[in-house]
Amino acid sequence: MRFLNDVTPPYDLTYSDVFMVPSRSSVGSRLAVDLSAKDGTGTTIPVVVANMTAVAGRRMAETVARRGGITVIPQDIPLDVVADVISWVKERDLVHDTPITLTPHDTVGEALNLLPKRAHGAVIIVDWDNRPVGVVTEADCHGVDMFTQLSQVMTPSPQTLPRGTDPKVAFDSLHERRHRLAPIVDGEGRLVGILTRTGALRATLYEPAVDASGRLRVAAAVGVNGDVGARAKELLDVGVDVLVVDTAHGHQDKMISALGAVRALDPGVPVVAGNVVTAEGVRDLIEAGADIVKVGVGPGAMCTTRMMTGVGRPQFSAVLECSAEARRLGRHVWADGGVRHPRDVALALAAGAANVMIGSWFAGTYESPGDTRTTADGQKYKENFGMASARAVRLRTADDTPFERARKALFEEGISTSRMFLDPVRPSVEDQIDAIVAGLRSACTYAGATSLEEFHERAVVGVQSASGYTEGMPLHQSW
Repeated sequence: MRFLNDVTPPYDLTYSDVFMVPSRSSVGSRLAVDLSAKDGTGTTIPVVVANMTAVAGRRMAETVARRGGITVIPQDIPLDVVADVISWVKERDLVHDTPITLTPHDTVGEALNLLPKRAHGAVIIVDWDNRPVGVVTEADCHGVDMFTQLSQVMTPSPQTLPRGTDPKVAFDSLHERRHRLAPIVDGEGRLVGILTRTGALRATLYEPAVDASGRLRVAAAVGVNGDVGARAKELLDVGVDVLVVDTAHGHQDKMISALGAVRALDPGVPVVAGNVVTAEGVRDLIEAGADIVKVGVGPGAMCTTRMMTGVGRPQFSAVLECSAEARRLGRHVWADGGVRHPRDVALALAAGAANVMIGSWFAGTYESPGDTRTTADGQKYKENFGMASARAVRLRTADDTPFERARKALFEEGISTSRMFLDPVRPSVEDQIDAIVAGLRSACTYAGATSLEEFHERAVVGVQSASGYTEGMPLHQSW
């Protein structure tokens, strides 16, 4: 990457401070661009879901990996739960989604409670042999008493598709019959999944992130306190594909020691460590054993670190400097935080990041772990919170004495509750990924790049004023 007119500004920059100019391009199609990362994580799109409790769970991990990204399970989740999540994700299908199921004797109220858990917007009604006998959508439940049995509102005898149906064939079949979705069944007619028309299309556009056995990939985080080596070994034993050693201030002696303990295990998977914002921090973590360094202090939507401490750095410049040092040493960085629009993902990759971590942006989707709530005016939202907030500290210190928990909760560096509204047009994480990938592919064609490496090499970036940034915003109504 180079700056426009080769003028490097003497001050640090955020994503909003910069823009990319087009270059001569021979790339004829956006689909000709290879978005796979070269950092050893196996991602086929450069998207990593941040290890935030309100964001990263099993539904998120399954869905994002199916589209080529990877999710980091947070460090404060009990090991038995993490093991269950990893096992569950690796059993998921690479094409069809996991269905929501109820029986004909269950109620409308139960269906409405489960429908927001998945973006496909349907409950499959099954008999006692797990064979689909009906489909219920939210529209079927409108104006119906909550205690009405689903047998009274379901669409009976739904069209089914056999497991292994080619996505294009599945799309054509659904389109011909004017159906939005279909249950997927095995050779015995038992339900194994669900596929929508949009899901069938996506299956032809995305390549899942899979391990050597062809199973979906998932990452997990470990902190720097306690017996780091033992915790890391337990995560490796349950099949984690990427190990993330994580703390807010990554450039410290505890992190160096933690990396030593992890490296002593000969993990056999990429080891990520962070967070830092300087070349010196990158160098120290790589020398201690990190394959990938997480970059970012303070840019996250839930983080109050900069306002509380004055510590941090504008994210674009942090990624630019840190990625240059990592590349010099033959390693990689992830850009962690500050991403609010598809353009920010493109700019982070132009600056040299191998993958981009996204947290709060994905909190307001069907796939995040929280329950969907509704405001008085009908807007749907989920609660989000920072991982240094008092709420997160309470979860992380559950085994401490009440006195110790109370002491730690006094020192908060994050928002304990925030409403993340679901976009009524793009309520699913897959919808958001579509927008990110579309923007990124276009950015690559503007730069004349067919891969992320070429994109970093060819990107030309300029500096803009606040009014320049505002000028680039679309108007959804006339002025």
